[in-house]
Amino acid sequence: MTRILGDLAPRRTLTYRETGATRTPDALPAGYHHLRHSTPVGHGPADFRTAAEAVTTWRMHRATGARVRSTAGRAAPGVTLEVGLGVGPLAYGVPCRVIWVPEEEHRGGFAYGTLTGHPESGEESFLVELEPDGTVRFTVTAFSRPAAWYTRLAGPVVPRLQLAYARALGRVLTRLVAEG
Repeated sequence: MTRILGDLAPRRTLTYRETGATRTPDALPAGYHHLRHSTPVGHGPADFRTAAEAVTTWRMHRATGARVRSTAGRAAPGVTLEVGLGVGPLAYGVPCRVIWVPEEEHRGGFAYGTLTGHPESGEESFLVELEPDGTVRFTVTAFSRPAAWYTRLAGPVVPRLQLAYARALGRVLTRLVAEG
C-alpha cells in the first residue's frame, strides 16, 4: 500500500468540486458515473446498531479483505483513510477523506471523497438506515469518473467492479449483523 498515513499532510486535496453531493442521492452531479445499491441487512434496533458500528469503524470494509488505515478508529468528518486491495507487491491503496456522517437517530455511516493519488474522482457514501417497519437497509451511493490513465483505459469495467464491490459489502454486512 502507499504510505498515506506517513503522508497525511494537507497537500492531499479532494479531487472533485461537488463535496457532499451523496447527501442527496436523487440529485447526483452530472458528468459522473452514478452508483446506487441497496440491500436489507437485518431487522430491528439491535441489528441497526451492529450494522452502523461495523460501517463506521471500518469493520465492514476489512471483512471483505480490504486493508484500511486511518487517522482515527471511527469515521468522522476530516478523517483521512487509505483503503487497500491486493496482496504483497500488488497491493494498492487509495486515499480518501471522510466528508460527512449522518446526524439522524436512525441513520449511521459515512461518505468519503477521493484525494489526490486516487485512481477515481468522486464521492461514495455507505449508509445504514432503520426503516419505520424495522428493516435495516444498507445503501452505497457514489458518483465517480476516472482520474488516472488506467481507469480511463478500463472504461466500462470500473463501474462494474464498483457495483460488484457494493454488492460484496452488502453480503458481508449481512453476515456481520447475523453474527451480532
